[in-house]
Amino acid sequence: MKQTEPERVADFTDDYPTFTPDMKKTHTILVPDMLPWHFDLLAHVMQLEGYRVEVLKNEGRAVIDEGLKHVHNDACFPALCVIGQFLDALKSGKYDPRRTAVMITQSGGGCRASNYLPLIRKALKAEFPEVPVLSLNFSGLEKGNGLEMTAGFLLKLAYAIFYGDLIMSVYNQTKPYERHEGDCAKVRGRLLEELKSAFSEGRYRRFRGNVRRVLAAFSAVETVREKKIKVGIVGEIYVKYSPLGNSHLEEFLLSEGCEPTVPALMDFILYCVVNTLNDKKLYGHKSKAEPLFALVYRWLYGKQKKLIRYTKKYSRFEPMHDFEQLRGYADKVINQGVKMGEGWLIPAEMAALAGSGTENIVCAQPFGCLPNHIAGKGASRAVKALFPEANIVPVDFDPSATKVNQENRIKLMLATAREKL
Repeated sequence: MKQTEPERVADFTDDYPTFTPDMKKTHTILVPDMLPWHFDLLAHVMQLEGYRVEVLKNEGRAVIDEGLKHVHNDACFPALCVIGQFLDALKSGKYDPRRTAVMITQSGGGCRASNYLPLIRKALKAEFPEVPVLSLNFSGLEKGNGLEMTAGFLLKLAYAIFYGDLIMSVYNQTKPYERHEGDCAKVRGRLLEELKSAFSEGRYRRFRGNVRRVLAAFSAVETVREKKIKVGIVGEIYVKYSPLGNSHLEEFLLSEGCEPTVPALMDFILYCVVNTLNDKKLYGHKSKAEPLFALVYRWLYGKQKKLIRYTKKYSRFEPMHDFEQLRGYADKVINQGVKMGEGWLIPAEMAALAGSGTENIVCAQPFGCLPNHIAGKGASRAVKALFPEANIVPVDFDPSATKVNQENRIKLMLATAREKL
């Protein structure tokens, strides 16, 4: 009998498999969970482009332990969580490693987040060497990874982020006051399905109609009039948003009778774009892509202003922060040249929250995250000088930190907040 050669599942470059365009039809792409509702929409957009995408929901100590096996505990805690989630999922038996890839987004900043790819590849090589890694970035970190990023694809992703930000904002402003437990969750679930249909049917660009539908749905939720403590959440992007990374911080604040206020993901996107434009002004760095980034910034910021304008028509809801106002707040605290990691965005968000009445703030920071400690914890004193009533507590998230200790630090902050209330 003639023997057949074993099927080749990936091209290897420098001993690592590469995701090729033909794998689009055969491979499931695993994405680490960061913003559950945003990523639900983003995954749907990728599926419409022909990619098989699944957002991972596995968590718990087993995930952290898997990460610790392959990542030094002095490395970035978000990297440890992401790698742990990948390996835990691949070991579950649910996925065929020969038909599975993993994907990570990267901003390309000058911190350890730019080293996620080699860390992930090293971990996968030890356990699942046939699994390729994709990087979704716009800074040139990784080229030829098989993702076909067309203008239409990027446009859909941008709209998905705007809709995700809106749902996150109005849900958090309604959930603490709902009269009947579960009403907000039902509305959110229904709206996500409606928005997915809008993307599938090409109606996602009907921005005003889709935004008003979200606002009207949450405005119709029956609520009780009650004074709640507002608590803002700022910090490194992963632990600010990810339930795995921040020990379900939003849920904890809701259980303590608070209203969590979480800045928009689009603010981070705009932060990354405007930093590219600032490079020329502050450092004389010239880029051929600068006119394109300027155009992208104008379009994104214009959409954000429309979103704010539509939200203001519903008196129940506070609109998201205007990004240019965020930049103004940053200039009062720190120079916009401080752009490592989340850089100037963290003190800008703290100042904007305090300036708009959310004086109680949790600054979530991974252990050892130098940019976050300097621009977050280090800048909090300058923020308090501007807003003396600001009640800011930095909370470390790392493999050895216990949830009890993290929650106790927040409870001390809340005790002060309740006295003021």
